[in-house]
Amino acid sequence: MTDIWPVYKGTSFNLWEPDTGVYYDSADGQSMIAHLHEKRLSQRRIRSSAFAEQSEEISNDPATLPCRHPRIAFRDVTNPTNTRTIIAALVPGERVIVHKAPYLLQIEGTATDEAYVLGVLSSMPCDWQARRTVELVMSFGQFNQLSIPDPGEGHPVRNRVAEIAALLAAQDDRFSGWAAEVGVPVGTVEGGGGLGC
Repeated sequence: MTDIWPVYKGTSFNLWEPDTGVYYDSADGQSMIAHLHEKRLSQRRIRSSAFAEQSEEISNDPATLPCRHPRIAFRDVTNPTNTRTIIAALVPGERVIVHKAPYLLQIEGTATDEAYVLGVLSSMPCDWQARRTVELVMSFGQFNQLSIPDPGEGHPVRNRVAEIAALLAAQDDRFSGWAAEVGVPVGTVEGGGGLGC
């Protein structure tokens, strides 16, 4: 029996909604693991690739592929008439994503750091910052221009942002390992799309 994974596109997720049920396609999970593992190994040899920063131990282990774990994705297609410019979400593992929904590769740090980044990206101040320069496409070049303030590990504001973001993001058992690492329960908050976060 094979595992069939959804192939995500931009509309497959929304703000604080990790899975809208709208997919680009589906794919065989084992085939995707084999393909993406080979791709990561070849990308690791390219100095400009994000995978070049990963350790050899991580790169050689197919179990560490980003597609197998929750990660932050964002829509690269936007529109000046949309209410939000940045639409990011923590998407579940066992999903592959087309290039119109780039994801953030975690090279170092913890799930708590990831939750903090997700909280900032989903905030109105960060969205306002992006809206000043982004019109139709949120490219990595524009994404990298965003200012993500970091008051430092252990700061109460940082901790609270990470906690709230993790509670909103970890909506079901697909996020149980990630939520446990952050230290929050799973499924305690139903999507925060209407919270104005």
